[in-house]
Amino acid sequence: MNEDGQWIVLMGLLAALALFFLALIINQSALVGQTTAEGVLEFPKSDIRDLRTAIFDYVDKFGNTVDPDSQAVREDITRISLERKNAVVGFTVGTPQDVSGRPLRPVTIHYYNGVTEYDETVYY
Repeated sequence: MNEDGQWIVLMGLLAALALFFLALIINQSALVGQTTAEGVLEFPKSDIRDLRTAIFDYVDKFGNTVDPDSQAVREDITRISLERKNAVVGFTVGTPQDVSGRPLRPVTIHYYNGVTEYDETVYY
């Protein structure tokens, strides 16, 4: 009896299983790469930059005063962020502190859009 054909069939089965396993690994790596890319795309970098610019303009103009004009601008910044970007925004401006010989105000910024939460304290 010639059994060489059985080895050929067995090797074909092993090669098919190896190809199936490799295809499964490649499929999973593509999914992981896609979700990573989506996470990067969902990060609202430009929204946070625009918010920082608006807050720094506010600090330049009003500092940490409590007059009605500054409160109106502060409310406008938070309402516009909620309306246009669906983001809850809050910020506080502290009293000037001496940082390397310069008086700078600590500005604390909070940004949350349901996916990304961003907190920052910067001296401006």
